[in-house]
Amino acid sequence: MPASQIHLVRHGEVYNPEGVLYGRIRGFGLSDLGHRMAERAAESLLGEGADVTGLIASPLQRTQESAAPWARATGLEILTDERLIEPTNKFEGRRSTFTKALATPTEWPWIANPLKPSWGEAYVKIAARMLAAVDSAWRSVDAGEVVLVSHQLPIWMVHRSVAGQRLFHDPRHRRCTLSSITTFERRGDAFAEVGYREPAADLRSTAVDRGAV
Repeated sequence: MPASQIHLVRHGEVYNPEGVLYGRIRGFGLSDLGHRMAERAAESLLGEGADVTGLIASPLQRTQESAAPWARATGLEILTDERLIEPTNKFEGRRSTFTKALATPTEWPWIANPLKPSWGEAYVKIAARMLAAVDSAWRSVDAGEVVLVSHQLPIWMVHRSVAGQRLFHDPRHRRCTLSSITTFERRGDAFAEVGYREPAADLRSTAVDRGAV
């Protein structure tokens, strides 16, 4: 049998003192708090006896570091799947995004279509690659559960796709906090969301990073 459950885990807080939108920029690893958050996520699920037999992460530093506690606790190798990566974004490396674009006529095309969105990778493409990665992970083991460590927007796209919701949304209302775990099971020919938890909820009050896409 394939995996019984797929857990999509968001990375912990990133060390980002300049407050930039880091996107796919190299060199952005976890803060000390972020490492604690990542540990908390692994402890939460494994402490309840989860039989994790597969561990896959986005290639970015913050997700690889967030996968490390799972690897230490289970002895599993961290496999890398490019499909789990953060989306592209034209505002990468900036502290301000839309405000500056509104004042810069040459950048108006970037914000012309928020439904797509025009400033980065299309929602439909993010959803498609993420669902393909989830399906591959489900088939990658003979039994047990697979942990996929990814990013907020990609995980949210899986949630909305599986729920049959439109992909366009208000980013302020995403239910995918740092080191949260969103769980899916295969039901017939499709995946269904069966759980959501925030193991690091009590640590978020001291988090300062706001660099998510």
